[in-house]
Amino acid sequence: MPTMKEIARLAGVSRGTVDRVLNKRGSVNPETEKRISEIATKLSYTPNIAGKNLAVRKKKLKFGFILFGSADSNSFFKDVVSGIRSRAAELSDLGVTVEIRETGINAPEQQVNCINELVDLGINGLAITPLNHPLVSDRLRKLSESGVPVVTSNSDIPDCGRLAYVGSNYYKSGETAAGLMNLITGGNANIGIISGSPHVLCHSERVAGFKDISSKEFPKLRIIDEAANNDDDHESYTVTLAMLKNHSCIDALYLTAAGVSGACRAVCEMGLSDKISIVSFDATASTCQLLRDGVIAVTIAQQPNTQGAMPLDILFNYLCMGALPENEFYYTEIEIKIKESI
Repeated sequence: MPTMKEIARLAGVSRGTVDRVLNKRGSVNPETEKRISEIATKLSYTPNIAGKNLAVRKKKLKFGFILFGSADSNSFFKDVVSGIRSRAAELSDLGVTVEIRETGINAPEQQVNCINELVDLGINGLAITPLNHPLVSDRLRKLSESGVPVVTSNSDIPDCGRLAYVGSNYYKSGETAAGLMNLITGGNANIGIISGSPHVLCHSERVAGFKDISSKEFPKLRIIDEAANNDDDHESYTVTLAMLKNHSCIDALYLTAAGVSGACRAVCEMGLSDKISIVSFDATASTCQLLRDGVIAVTIAQQPNTQGAMPLDILFNYLCMGALPENEFYYTEIEIKIKESI
């Protein structure tokens, strides 16, 4: 089997140059790169996987993963954490460890402090569901500039220097929700919107997509009121109850975040479950049960396990193989679920 040393001798370059070309690490003259690649192809060179695995294990990489919600209070993040732990278990065979942290949904300072804590622990890469706040964006940019790669998951943040984003196309999801609302209401509805937090880009973009397509395509979908529930079921119950009491004309709800159970509890307590059409997000156990019970008409899922696992793959491939992500955006599928499909 040909080795890098033999390819280096034939190409008239150092073994380090061959390594940079074959592992796509860049910084090599294009003509030299072409010559090395041609020689490797002619010799049918294949990498020494065992040697690579040994080299990776010696690096003892450590990744951080920060979520802006708690897996205990937000069922969606339980599935994200499941994806993280599953991939972390596989990577542990290669000497990789993963530190998981959770922060409040309206606490950018806490998220920055969490980043600093992980940096002090010596992380080599960070995956994060970031709060859309300048403090977080600035800290992530500085982290990237220091050589620690960042991948955003579930929610994105502009201009933070991250390698890639993994998660739903939330604007398109908002447009999809509007199309579904149009179908289930016959194109005529008075809608209340219950969102999560203005600090979460995926929540605000789901609302923006819904509003934009409605104004263009579905003018009889009228938005009557909006409220935030901070991804909390109790708060969701309270703000939904107040909204329904203040606006008796509301006959549809658009739930853009967690807190679905709380909002539906308010609807049921007021005896409106057969009068209000509800579109929500995610397919947690409680949301699926509400679908079965006919309280929710449709929910839009977004593959939480993928959002937990893929960011770790991107960080691993970048740090161990020198492989930049092929895409900037890794969008999960928009999965439409109704009672009959679960």
